[in-house]
Formats: sequence, structure tokens, C-alpha cells
Amino acid sequence: MAPALLVLFLVAGWRIVTLYVPVLSNFSPVMALAFCAGAYGRGRWMRLAPFAGLVLSDLYIDRYYASVYHYGWDVPSALLRIACFGAALGLGLAVASRRNWVTLLGGALGGSLLFYVVTNTASWFSDAGYARSAAGWWQALTVGHPQYAPTLFFFRNSLVSDLLFTAGFALAVEYGRMRRGDPSLLGLKQVGR
Repeated sequence: MAPALLVLFLVAGWRIVTLYVPVLSNFSPVMALAFCAGAYGRGRWMRLAPFAGLVLSDLYIDRYYASVYHYGWDVPSALLRIACFGAALGLGLAVASRRNWVTLLGGALGGSLLFYVVTNTASWFSDAGYARSAAGWWQALTVGHPQYAPTLFFFRNSLVSDLLFTAGFALAVEYGRMRRGDPSLLGLKQVGR
């Protein structure tokens, strides 16, 4: 339970800090931790910690956006984000039984791409600023609205953070396994050998 609480506070804190450092927009450990919770998590609390961190930080971020930008998130958007992170957890669970560096990379990439396509498609569908056409959908996926940074900027940040945080988490877990003498992706005693 203590590691889950630590993860919860670190995830929530990181997301709040990135509000004040715009270059880190969408550079977050949440997707990687949801994926790794499925790939490595043993207990229910470790699997729920990324979601609790997401919900807690969303509450603060929503208030921040409402006060600074006069824009608030709605419940369907929050549920969609949670569903995307749930899908990443599912990807992690699928990878857990045949975990190797390729499946970990594929799962991290899959989670990033899924979140990007689903959330930007939802924006295209619900935002009247986008044309209801293939060109409008493409705009939502690439450049977004002219008054904001391109959506590809946010995808780049989320992709890089997902890969880095997944690698960091996997390396830490695998190093711990190797040190205990358990099968590890880092040592000679690999699973399946």
C-alpha cells in the first residue's frame, strides 16, 4: 500500500507542476504507470494508484483551467481519459505474461497512440471549431486550433514521456529482480530460458 500511495502523490504532483512549466505540457508519467501497473503490478492498489493520481490531479487542473483560461473539463472528457488509461492497463496485463523489451516498447507506443487518437477524435467530434470532415479530423490530429500549440506538440511530449517513464519503471523493477536473483530482462536468468 505504501508504494501505491507514493506513486499516487508523485503522479498527481508531477501533473500539477507541469501546469506551471508549459514546455512540459502532456509530459506525464500517468500513461506509463497505468501500462506498467498492468505489466508489473501485483496488487489491486498498485493498479489503481495511477488512476487515483489522475483523478486527484484532474480536480486541481480543472480548477486551474477554470480560473486562468475560463475553461473547464467536463465529466465525459474525464471519463474518456480514464478509459484510455484503463486501456493502457489492459495493454500492460496483455504484455505481463510475455514481457520482454519489444512488448514493453510496443505497449508504451500503443498506449500513447491510443490516447492521442481517441482524445483528439473526441475533440474533433465535440468542438464546433473543427469541420465535420476528414480535413477537420486531420486538423484535430495535427495542428489543432491556430491559437494553441499544435496537437502534434502534445503528442510528442506524451510519447516521449510514456517511453521514458515506462523504461525507467521497467528498468527499476528488472534491476530489483536481478539483484534478488529472480528472472530478469536485465540478467542471464531470463524468463523462458
